[in-house]
Amino acid sequence: MINNLFNQLIITITPFLPRWIVWKIAGRYVAGETSAKALAVVRQLNDKGYSATVDILGEHTNSKSEAAEITHEYMNIYDEISKQQLDCNISIKPSHIGQDISNEILQTNLDKLLLKAEETNNFLRIDMENSTVTDNTISLYKSCRKKYKNVGTVFQAYLYRTQTDLEQLSQNGSFNFRLCKGIYKEPAAIAIQRRRKINSNFLKLLRFAFEKGIYVGIATHDLALLESAYALISELNVSTDKFEFQVLYGVPMSGWLKKHLKNNFNVRVYIPFGIDWYAYSIRRLKENPNIAGYILKNLFRR
Repeated sequence: MINNLFNQLIITITPFLPRWIVWKIAGRYVAGETSAKALAVVRQLNDKGYSATVDILGEHTNSKSEAAEITHEYMNIYDEISKQQLDCNISIKPSHIGQDISNEILQTNLDKLLLKAEETNNFLRIDMENSTVTDNTISLYKSCRKKYKNVGTVFQAYLYRTQTDLEQLSQNGSFNFRLCKGIYKEPAAIAIQRRRKINSNFLKLLRFAFEKGIYVGIATHDLALLESAYALISELNVSTDKFEFQVLYGVPMSGWLKKHLKNNFNVRVYIPFGIDWYAYSIRRLKENPNIAGYILKNLFRR
């Protein structure tokens, strides 16, 4: 009880703490501010048997030049991944490379990235942001899918519409998507609010993907949900080349990562980095206040 109150207090005051203290608490979730540091983390994870995906932190760019700069940085990362022979792809938020400016700028930047991904024999995942851009993101993915094979997207289990979206996409053959619960605050009219029902829909969507032979990245840190996913994989005898497990860098998994590897299941770690680490770190800490309390207590014991 006291620990819970302390942890919640830490989360409340965290936005008002000096950035160096926030970094002490939240640095475990972010692989530094530069691509060099992020790829060094990728190398360490690859050596332990894990795949990776990297993401430059930030979103909602509002200038053509800034979107172009982010796109160029991602292209350089593709080259560096190839040069270092890393097992790593890239995940991007459409709003980071021009979605808020114009569809033309967004598509131009995406084409550059997908061509670079093809050139370096790599892959690009288009992340899903909040519900205001769901239609646009799916339309964008459909357009890219017609021209490129090395592209995937993301669907959120808490949205009521997701089953229909998957059914429609599957009519044009198999594809590649990450399945997550969804982190954006959405109204009850369009999104399931209760955890148990979200989990139930997650498993329903996962079953659909498995039965249709659609490649799915199973992205969850919910241990009970992982147990159910394992049972579903066993029930349907799903081939290991039809799925992977995905986790956020730094999130404790109670031994599940090693369990995945022991079962010869691929595990991909989502590795965020960049100068915009602060807002991301605050979100992660709100999701896991125990870590904030533990680290801060130890920090002041030194």
